[in-house]
Amino acid sequence: MGGRDAVLRAEGLSKRFGGLLAVQNVTFTQYAGEILAVIGPNGAGKTTLLNLLSGVYRPTSGRLHLLGQDVTDRSMEARCHAGLGRAFQIVRPFPEMTVHENVTVGALFGKPGGRLPEARERAYALLERTGLAAHADKAAHELTLLQDKRLEVARALATQPQVLLLDEVMAGLRPAEAQEAVGLVRSVRESGVSVLFIEHIMPVVRDLADRVVVMDQGQVLAEGTYREVTAHPQVVAAYLGTEEGLRA
Repeated sequence: MGGRDAVLRAEGLSKRFGGLLAVQNVTFTQYAGEILAVIGPNGAGKTTLLNLLSGVYRPTSGRLHLLGQDVTDRSMEARCHAGLGRAFQIVRPFPEMTVHENVTVGALFGKPGGRLPEARERAYALLERTGLAAHADKAAHELTLLQDKRLEVARALATQPQVLLLDEVMAGLRPAEAQEAVGLVRSVRESGVSVLFIEHIMPVVRDLADRVVVMDQGQVLAEGTYREVTAHPQVVAAYLGTEEGLRA
């Protein structure tokens, strides 16, 4: 793990939808070079939290700091320009554009004043890093699910983030494919990008995360290493009530 400088700090984030308090007083810090996992049962508020971090939603209360800047009231675009990238669980590339063109779009618009030649060059370098260079000229709709996931990560990296949010990027992958994706996430961190990810597959969390934040019913239930949180009695109770259920 890298230095202990905070790259992302949530302070009392809450989000209310009418009478539903989907996220309640969530506080955590992510440090530079860290892979931080957010886990929890279905309905725990994980995706709502990710939407608060990325700017899809504005919090009902609380503050968010990115790389030392208060970005609570900034738009998704402004947060992207400030160094926050996101890859989505449901991949929606531009299907008729080539793989290279899809990543070029991210490279061109991820930062203000982007120029097409540099964007195209950066996009191709990212295709090589993510194992998609051989598919650069294919239409995006021709890719397999694993390749789609790699394209989503490449598009997010094209915006030159310092912090990358990943929303269940392993979903739908076979075990061998998930291990490939684990290697990709590790390579992202090795390139100097801090990663925060949501995941249901516990072996992936075990293999990837430096620290884990556990959510339940919109609140932080526990925080620590994988070993620490999986031994926490309330976490065990939240996951099917047994240690065996948690490990499954």
